[in-house]
Amino acid sequence: MFVTRFAPSPTGRLHRGHAFSALTAERAAREAGGRFLLRVEDIDPTRCRPEYEGAIIEDLTWLGLKWEHPVRRQSDHLPEYGAVVEALDRQGLLYRCFRTRKEVLDAIGDAPHGPSEAARPGPHSAEEEAALLAAGRSFAWRLSLDRARDLLGGRAWEALSFIEEGEGPGGERGLIRARPETAGDVVLARKDAGTAYHVAVTHDDALQEITHVVRGCDLFEAAHIQVLIQTLMGWPTPTYRHHRLLSGADGRRYAKRDRSVTLAEIRAAGVAAADLRAELGF
Repeated sequence: MFVTRFAPSPTGRLHRGHAFSALTAERAAREAGGRFLLRVEDIDPTRCRPEYEGAIIEDLTWLGLKWEHPVRRQSDHLPEYGAVVEALDRQGLLYRCFRTRKEVLDAIGDAPHGPSEAARPGPHSAEEEAALLAAGRSFAWRLSLDRARDLLGGRAWEALSFIEEGEGPGGERGLIRARPETAGDVVLARKDAGTAYHVAVTHDDALQEITHVVRGCDLFEAAHIQVLIQTLMGWPTPTYRHHRLLSGADGRRYAKRDRSVTLAEIRAAGVAAADLRAELGF
């Protein structure tokens, strides 16, 4: 059965771009006679707010969307994501990285062979790590691509792939060879901030038996590292269906950080949900 989800983060009010994505996923499920789920991805304690979660429900209900209950809230399941990190660590795939975000970004800017090289800082020596731990330095757990390649073997590494039924930002379609190296050694957890997006999303997609991931093409590159995590954990890889991003009259895509007009503001201006749906092609 076709199963998909809309998985917003409660870090602000929804805008037209979110509405388009949610409606696209819901229509795909309806046309396939499948299931449509709502998932609240609230693992970032510094940015996510309960009031925004309530606003998401309010906005989607106003749009006329219906989803299955209960809604999965990721912050209620942090131990499950921690177990994934532990499982990968037991396979020897993780290492502690004490470098700050600024240090990594500076290294990316100076890398002679491109950003992916600098985003693979590699582990510290045993002596350095012991000293840093003794000093109480914060660290992140990074997934070592070199170790993952060694574990899988060259043939399995080259076979990493996913099906794209939508379209990536460069027009990518069909069978896509996954290139996790483009993301570098991604952070999967932090000592002081719990799990990372790639762990939570792949875990939940497997747990909820998501067959099709319908989302914006700004997340196309994320599929490459997510396929690797799915393979390492023995989880199925869903079919991906990335869609175009909406832009405003100024040509800039709708985004929370740019304070795009929210659905609440559109509603307050007297626009009917049916009119907005029609504007968005639904």
